[in-house]
Amino acid sequence: MPFKVLASLLLACVAVGQPPSNDSMRVIVRFKQSFKTMGHQSLSRRGAQHKTELPLIGASVYEMSVEEYRRLATDPEVELLAPDMPVTATAFSGTLDYGWVTAFNQTQPTGYVNQYKGRGVAVAVIDSGVTPDNDDLEDRVVYAQSFVPGDNSSEDKFGHGSHVAGIIAGNGSSSTGSNFKYTIRGIAPRANIVNLRVLDENGSGKDSTVIMAIERAIALKSAYKIGVINLSLGRRVIMNYANDPLCQAVEKAWKAGIVVVVAAGNDGRNNAASTSGYGTVSSPGNDPYVITVGALNTKATASRSDDVITTYSSKGPSIFDHVVKPDLVAAGNRIASLRVDGSTLDNLYGGNRVVRSSYAIGASHSSGGYFQLSGTSMSAPMVAGAAALMIEQAGFLAPGQFISPDTIKGRLMKTAARLPLINYPITAADTGATYNLQNDIFTVGAGSLDVAKALGNTDIFPQGQLASSPIVYYDTATKRFRIGPSNGSVAINGVWGDNGLWGDTSVWGDNGVWGVNGLWGDSGVWGDGTSVGYNAIWGANGLWGDSAVTGESIAISINGEN
Repeated sequence: MPFKVLASLLLACVAVGQPPSNDSMRVIVRFKQSFKTMGHQSLSRRGAQHKTELPLIGASVYEMSVEEYRRLATDPEVELLAPDMPVTATAFSGTLDYGWVTAFNQTQPTGYVNQYKGRGVAVAVIDSGVTPDNDDLEDRVVYAQSFVPGDNSSEDKFGHGSHVAGIIAGNGSSSTGSNFKYTIRGIAPRANIVNLRVLDENGSGKDSTVIMAIERAIALKSAYKIGVINLSLGRRVIMNYANDPLCQAVEKAWKAGIVVVVAAGNDGRNNAASTSGYGTVSSPGNDPYVITVGALNTKATASRSDDVITTYSSKGPSIFDHVVKPDLVAAGNRIASLRVDGSTLDNLYGGNRVVRSSYAIGASHSSGGYFQLSGTSMSAPMVAGAAALMIEQAGFLAPGQFISPDTIKGRLMKTAARLPLINYPITAADTGATYNLQNDIFTVGAGSLDVAKALGNTDIFPQGQLASSPIVYYDTATKRFRIGPSNGSVAINGVWGDNGLWGDTSVWGDNGVWGVNGLWGDSGVWGDGTSVGYNAIWGANGLWGDSAVTGESIAISINGEN
């Protein structure tokens, strides 16, 4: 997309989204290398205030007038220009759900559950902080730093990051009891946590702070053996991924050998653009490199037979680029994990506290140390924990070096449990509204996380090739929607193509659910005659129109689904 056209779209996003106060705004700018010094001097002379540097993407953050922002949009010396957008936690906040049980699809902690626990692997949790004084995390928060402006504390004042960390690495020690079938524990209960706080006490942050935290994680990779970054946060997509500062940052981490897991977002109920929630995956989950995770309602059972996609889980394809997202789904509805006493979420939603009698012997019904939240924020750490187990299993190739992120992504997608093709209405418990449940490639991706099968897979992704999520396009000749070829920025042929180790039939299946005669057929989920139809995503009034630009897509809510 030409830069001037992109800049015009960004200006429209600023106008429709959150108007800057006092006619000023925070902006991420990258000048051409030869003009960098002169550009900085020029901005300073015109009253722009330099805030910080973002070396990871070669950019700077400034506070400037809207008029100056408009001028820069037409400056030929500017390579990157984007508002420093707000990012928020992707928690959506009944029946208690032990998400790890379904992830392993086992009713007893045997086999791989005992063999691999994430030992020697660190997961960087870029979130609202992690409160370390919890028995379930022991002394495994090995590093902590705050990037929140004006607040050097890495403690979790919001209550979201600790919940996420518990899903990844909680050992369940506070919920152990012989009379109880399951404990409240994480996927990788021996993994270490690197706590990089970017969200404040209200669960809000900025693109720039997230980028700085990602850069720090890359720098700490060797020292702390960071193999995974978890991003249970996001914001609406305002530009194509190639120009998005957040996407550029996560790609740097991926290329540095770190698996990046991102929540898809909770905007699946958003019909503002008449898309029935399609095209709502948030940034940086729209980036083709990362593993983007949607939320599954497991109905609090170990069986996969009753699992359904949640109505709030954001759907693909990505706007602007039409990247196939999410990549897979995992348990994310009413998930029990660590509670931070006195945090914002704890104070606002006391009803989400898990009663001690549900996880501890001989206890009263008073609130304990666990909390329930719903959303793709809870699904992402399920996958992040699984990636930590896979890294432990593969062993370290060299200090700070791990199995390829592309191999991990490919294995997770190839072994994901296929979900049956469904299409029926459901009434949400929290809103009373009726939404349509539809399993397709843009709601559940390759399927549901299956940790045991992922650990049992030994396929290696071809050297030099990326497991980039493919582009979907509409074939006007056959009137079908198909995967690839891409716009040139995503590798497809020989990776996600019809043939070979990582072909369509192995990742998305060929049994009529994801096969070319099912999902992509004229009468399939995305055929011309469907309820969503062509115009919703590809039509002039669909995701390319101004109607697709909405307010912030992520919200906190108290309830999950039935």
